[in-house]
Amino acid sequence: MLDWPAFQTGASAFLMAFVAAVAFFAAFKFLYQLVTPYHERTLIRQGNVAASIALGGALIGYVLPLASALSHTVSLPEFAIWALLAGVIQIVSFVVISRLVYRPLAARIESGDVAAGVYLASISIAIGAINAACMTA
Repeated sequence: MLDWPAFQTGASAFLMAFVAAVAFFAAFKFLYQLVTPYHERTLIRQGNVAASIALGGALIGYVLPLASALSHTVSLPEFAIWALLAGVIQIVSFVVISRLVYRPLAARIESGDVAAGVYLASISIAIGAINAACMTA
């Protein structure tokens, strides 16, 4: 038989965590797109696959540690701190790669170079996986 009070408590905790995670995800996507020198929305609408892959990789790279933080934290404030840190790490990684390591990256993504999009997505996902693993300690 269903323990209704326990279910309500669990469902409330789920809903709060889910709403917080979606809010952090949306905020990260917005801030990440402000940092990139190109306009993902416009490029994707124009059919630029490289921009779509690069943005998708950044979003996956952010969601990996976000999910880890949800699994390993005990309070909403603690989750918020980890979510903020994960976003900062992803954005700093983009800045380092695009402005210091591989300067023509942004221009190549704007021109639709799929290899550049896959390269950036791969780095974003790898950074996210490392970040998520570090949150388990």
